[in-house]
Amino acid sequence: MPLPLLRSASTLLLHALVWGLVAVLLVAQQPDYPGPKPTEFWLTQAVVFGLLVGVFYLNVAWAAPRLLYGGKGWAYVVLNAALVLAVLAIHQQAEQRLGVPELISAAREAVLNPPNPWSAPRPHPLPGLEEGSPFVNSGVLLLALLVLGIATSLAAMQKGQRDAESRLELERRQVATELSLLKAQINPHFFFNTLNNIYALTLLDADQARAALHRLSRMMRYVLYESPAGHTRLSQEISFLRDYVELMHLRLTNKVQVSFEMPDPAGPGPLSPDPFIAPMLFQPFVENAFKHGVSATAPSRISIELRQPTAHTVELCVRNTVFPDRPAADDDEPGGIGLANTQRRLDLLYPHAHTVRVNPRNAANEYEVCLHLNL
Repeated sequence: MPLPLLRSASTLLLHALVWGLVAVLLVAQQPDYPGPKPTEFWLTQAVVFGLLVGVFYLNVAWAAPRLLYGGKGWAYVVLNAALVLAVLAIHQQAEQRLGVPELISAAREAVLNPPNPWSAPRPHPLPGLEEGSPFVNSGVLLLALLVLGIATSLAAMQKGQRDAESRLELERRQVATELSLLKAQINPHFFFNTLNNIYALTLLDADQARAALHRLSRMMRYVLYESPAGHTRLSQEISFLRDYVELMHLRLTNKVQVSFEMPDPAGPGPLSPDPFIAPMLFQPFVENAFKHGVSATAPSRISIELRQPTAHTVELCVRNTVFPDRPAADDDEPGGIGLANTQRRLDLLYPHAHTVRVNPRNAANEYEVCLHLNL
């Protein structure tokens, strides 16, 4: 059942329970004698029921939202005190105009002291009824206060729901805006570095530069058509990452060793061998390795291990050689991306479904970052 329809059904059920309870309490306020009750008594109870309905919905629809939660609590208290007094006064006037006390007294007398032709009738005093109905009827007062309490509670619950929905909508818009900004930051930065690499490659080998341009065009197609959708297949993300690694590898010397291990193309199982994933999610980890783990003179190594242990689990481990004269991998140059923004993107896209483990220097003198992701 859709959420709005379920919420409407819950509201209708709640209102039905409230008015069922009020009706039962009104019926329970009967005179304590057997036999049928006067019709005027039930008319008076119906008048009270109608007044309580008005008080309830006036509070829920207007008084509580505008006064109580609008910073005018004193006005809310004064208004409801006046409403309670009005209910009591109208109830007392209805009883007097319809002659309810006299009718109940006569009916009770007829039941408790039936006429006997062989003896004189015995008076049966009825305390309180001979003097008329009191202005403050304790049963009606308690019922009015109960209705006010329920109305205030319902208004508070509705306000809480509206506030929660507003917060969720605001958070959703903030998340969408932040993801758009992150994407806008990732894509230009990536192409800036790649174009610099191709420019340097044109001075060394034209054939390899043409191959690099072909790979770049394929990667641009992926970014333009897959990234805006917000999700892509894992196989397409792996192909994009392979193109990126091969493109970066073209400009490296033979002193740099690059290894890239990918999962089996057949997938881990028949249920979901190629799940959906956020596009360009792995690329910042690999880019940091090439940016910080490559030296033109000293031997260096970059290791990329991408595994898919289960149909809905992906693990990425990237290791690169640490050079003492280089800044840490998460200290980006101006315009960089870094692991901080990538971590923020993971928090937005996969809350409580990912872990990132960073080891600045492992036993092999390598910077190591591992991502475990539940899809």
